[in-house]
This record gives sequence, C-alpha cells and structure tokens, in this order.
Amino acid sequence: MEMKRLIVNADDFGLTTQVNQAIIDGHFCGLITSTSLMANGEAFEPAVALSRQAPRLGVGVHLNLTEGKPVAPASSIPSLVNSQGCFARKPGRLWRAMILGRVCTVDIEKELRAQIEKVLAAGIVPTQLDSHKHVHALPVLGRMTTRLARQYGIPAIRCVAESWSALGCLLARFPHAKTTIFRQLLNSCALALVSRGWSRRLRRAGVACASHFYGITPTGFLDEEILREILCHLPDGTSELMCHPGFVDKALRQTPTRLLEQREMEYHALTRPGIKLLAKELGVQLVNYGDLVGSKSAGANEEEVSNLN
Repeated sequence: MEMKRLIVNADDFGLTTQVNQAIIDGHFCGLITSTSLMANGEAFEPAVALSRQAPRLGVGVHLNLTEGKPVAPASSIPSLVNSQGCFARKPGRLWRAMILGRVCTVDIEKELRAQIEKVLAAGIVPTQLDSHKHVHALPVLGRMTTRLARQYGIPAIRCVAESWSALGCLLARFPHAKTTIFRQLLNSCALALVSRGWSRRLRRAGVACASHFYGITPTGFLDEEILREILCHLPDGTSELMCHPGFVDKALRQTPTRLLEQREMEYHALTRPGIKLLAKELGVQLVNYGDLVGSKSAGANEEEVSNLN
C-alpha cells in the first residue's frame, strides 16, 4: 500500500522576524516540515540564523519578482523595477507585461539567479524552489525555473495545480467571506490550467514535485477545522500544503501582505496538540522535499523514490 506523505511548507520565511519565529515554532511544536526563504526579505539574516537551529526543517527559495527591492542591482534589471528601485508590478501586471514583451526575460533570469545565489552564499542547501504569488507558474517562467533548478542542483519545484479546495467546508466556516473564497478558487483554477503537464515536464527534466498541492483556495482561512478536513482527505502519495503562519507586529503591518491576524490563526491551527496526533492516526508521514528526493538523489522523481520504500 502506498504511503501518505505530507510536506507542510510555510511561505515567506524572512519576511519579518515574527513571521520567522512563528515558522520555527510551528516546526518544533506543530506540523511544519518545510519553509521557503525570501532572499529579499527584510528579515533574511535572522531567518538564516534560525534555520541553523532546525536541521530537520527543509528550506527552499521563495522566488520573488513582485514585492520589495530586488537582490540584483536595480540598474541591471531596469524592466523589472520602478524609479525607486523596487519591483514595479503585482503578479497580474507582471504576467501581462511579459506577454506583451515589456519585461526582459534576461532581467528576470538575472534576478532569480541573484536570489538563489544569495541563499546559497548564506550556507543554505535549498530543498526546493517556489515563488511569491506563484509567478513561476507562467510557462516561460516555469521553464526558466526548471532550468535554474537543474543548474543549481535544487531537486524539486512546487507544482501549483491545487488538488482539493475544501470549498464546502470553507463556505460553511466562513460564510461572510464567500467573495474572497470564490476569487481564490478562480485563481486556483487558473493556476491549475497553466500548470497542466507540469509534473510530467518536471519528471522529464529530472526535477521532483509533490503529486498533490493544497493551500491556494483556503489562504487566510486555514483554521483547525479546515486543516483537519485536508488531513482526513489526503490521497496516497506525496502532497504539499502551503501555509502562511506568523505573529502580527508593527513590522508585519508595514509590509504589503493582506494576511495579518490570519497568520496567527494558521499558526494556532498548525500547532494544536491534537493535530500531530491526528496526522499520525491517519498514517500521514510528515516529510520535506529533501526527504522526498533523498540527499544524494537530486533529480529523482517521486515514483522512483516511492519504489525504494
């Protein structure tokens, strides 16, 4: 019988010191097995320092092209930045600008390389690549990200084709937020559409991904009941659950994020004493991307790994 594996990945490591702390606490006290580090985050160095205290926490690179300042010199990537030297476009505008040829792919690759190399220079061995607001799902960026993963020896990439949205449970739990939930569901469907065939292409490239992905539709609504619903319906194979835990402080309120108290709700759900017990009772093995591919097998795909167990 095939095992149920779950990667619980906390995005935005490095955003603020209190987001960092929630992620580390959620790793030691809860379900978090993996995180993705923002190379341009204001709390990048504290995040790196905390990661050294958590050798079992997988750390990936959270590629960012839409918020904050770039890692590469702004003058070297002019099509990506505004007059203040910050990223100029939100995800939708970035995608449109790329389609219309208003953003230079050379600039994008230069910035993505700078972010990966900053993480590597800090002594982190990345277990996976993903991206802020899922911009790597755009086909041209997907191909670029796959190529960079191979070149830098990063064994896995997030596939953002959401498998199950818990829509009925979400609407019952949060009836006041139907508009937001349906908007996130539509976003999930659009990302799934552009991500069709991703897992097959990644396997051909020798890059791993989880077979199932959760977390777009319930973003901001991941309380204990929704988390239990997801755990109880996990399929066989490897799944990734994206989450955004954090503690609210002045620094977080000064960032562009819309997720404030929602991050604390997620943290409390992920660290409830009964949640880890439920995962164990359901036969769910908590892993990270490094466990999925093995430290010596960057490039193995999930099916190959499964056959070894």
